[in-house]
Amino acid sequence: MQRILYLSFIAILLCMFSCKQENVRIYDLEQIKRNKELTVLTLNTSASYFIYREDTMGYQYDMVRNFCDTLGVKLNIVVAENESKLLEMLEEGKGDLVAYPILVRNEMKDSILYCGPKQITYQVLVQRANKEDTLLISQSQLLGKTVYAVPDSRYYERINNFNEELGGGIDIRLIARDTVTTEDLIAMVSAGEIQYTLASNLLAKLNKTYYNNIDVSLPISFDQRSLWVVRKNTPQLAAALDEWAEKYNKTPSFKAVTKKYFELSKQPLSAYFEIPKGLPKGAISPYDDLFKKHADSTDYNWQLLAAVSYHESRFMNNRTSWAGASGIMGLMPRTARSLGLSDDDRLSPDLSIGAAVVLLDRLNDIFKKIEDRDERIKFILGAYNGGDGHIRDAQRLATKYGANPHKWEDVRKFLLLKSKPEYYNDPVVRNGYMRGMETVKYVDNVLKTTERFTEGK
Repeated sequence: MQRILYLSFIAILLCMFSCKQENVRIYDLEQIKRNKELTVLTLNTSASYFIYREDTMGYQYDMVRNFCDTLGVKLNIVVAENESKLLEMLEEGKGDLVAYPILVRNEMKDSILYCGPKQITYQVLVQRANKEDTLLISQSQLLGKTVYAVPDSRYYERINNFNEELGGGIDIRLIARDTVTTEDLIAMVSAGEIQYTLASNLLAKLNKTYYNNIDVSLPISFDQRSLWVVRKNTPQLAAALDEWAEKYNKTPSFKAVTKKYFELSKQPLSAYFEIPKGLPKGAISPYDDLFKKHADSTDYNWQLLAAVSYHESRFMNNRTSWAGASGIMGLMPRTARSLGLSDDDRLSPDLSIGAAVVLLDRLNDIFKKIEDRDERIKFILGAYNGGDGHIRDAQRLATKYGANPHKWEDVRKFLLLKSKPEYYNDPVVRNGYMRGMETVKYVDNVLKTTERFTEGK
C-alpha cells in the first residue's frame, strides 16, 4: 500500500513540476549574482538547519553558507515543513535551491536537476553498546529480536521489507504515541527502554555524538545517493554547485564541518560535582574571588555564577564546545561579540564572568514579567543554555495550549516537544527545531549545583 501511495505521489509531483515550471520565471546563476542573494530551501532538523544559543547551525546550512560565500551572495534560508513541501516550494519559485539530501530517483530526473554535495545514505541498526550488551554483527541475527519504528516512516517500510526477505521472524513494533520521532527512539535505545531501531547512517552518526553507548555500524539497506536539487531551468546554478562541491569536498573546511556534526561529542558535562584538586580548603574553584567580585553588583549570588561556569566548562578556561562556546562561562562567539568581547577576550576569566553577568541581566529583563524570582531564574538559565528565542517559543506554545507561560514546569514540557515536527512547525514558533532535553537537564543541574555550593558541600 505504501509503495502504491508513493508512486501516486511521484506521478502527481511530476505533473505539477511539468505544469508549474513553465510559469516560473527563469532565475538562474546570472540573476542570482546580480541580485546578490540565494534563497535556499531546507528542513528544520538536527542534521540540516537549526538555531542553537541564538546562532544558526546545521550540517546542510554550514555547507550552503560556504557556497554562498564562494559565490559572493547573501544566504536567505526558507524552512519547509517536510520533504514534499521542499519540492513543491522549489517548483513554485519560492526558493532557488533545496539544500537537503534528496534521494536520486530516475523518475524525478526529467523535472529537477540533482547537484551539489553527493551523500551516500543507507539505513543502519541502532543498538545499545554498554559493556554487558551483546552486539549484533550480522543482519540475520535480527531473527527473534524486537525492532521499534515510527509508523509510516521509511524505516518501518525497510524493516518490514527486510523481514519479508528473511521469511519472517523479526518482532516489529510501532510506537503508538504521535509525538515520538526516530531520534526519540534512538534515545530510548541508549536508555535501555527498547532494544533496537533503524535510522539513516547520517542521523545515527549525529546522535552517536549525544549518546556514546550506542552502536550504529550494522547496515540494514543498500547504499543510495542523495544530492541537493534545483529546478530544471537553472542549469547554470546546478553547474556552479557541482564545481563548488568537487573542490569543497577536498578542503579542510569540509572536514571541519563533518567533524563538528558527526564526530565531536555533544554530551553535556556530568551533573556530578567534583572539586578541582589543589584548591584551598573551602574553595569551590580557582576563580571564587572573581565570581564574588562580579556578583556584588547583581541580584545573583556568586555560587550561581560558579555553578553556571562549572556546567559550562568545569572551570577549564581552554575548553571549547562542539558549537564554539569557549571560556569558563561558555560564551558563544556571536553572544560574546554582542557583549563587547572578542574571541580572545572569552579566554579571560575576569572578562568572561563579567560578560556572563551582563548576559544574565539581559535575560532577566526579557523575562521580567515572571514575578516569582525563583521561577524567573529557571527561565534565565534555560535561555543561557538554549537561547531565549526557544524559551519564548515554548512560552507561546504553553499559552496556546492553555498552560501557564510563567511556570517553568509548564514551559519545560513544550521545550521538550520542540524536537517534534508538529510543534516546531507550529505557527506560533519562530525559532524552529530544538533538542529541549539538553536545556531542561542543564537547568536542573545548575540549580542543584548552586544549592550544593551554597550549602558548602
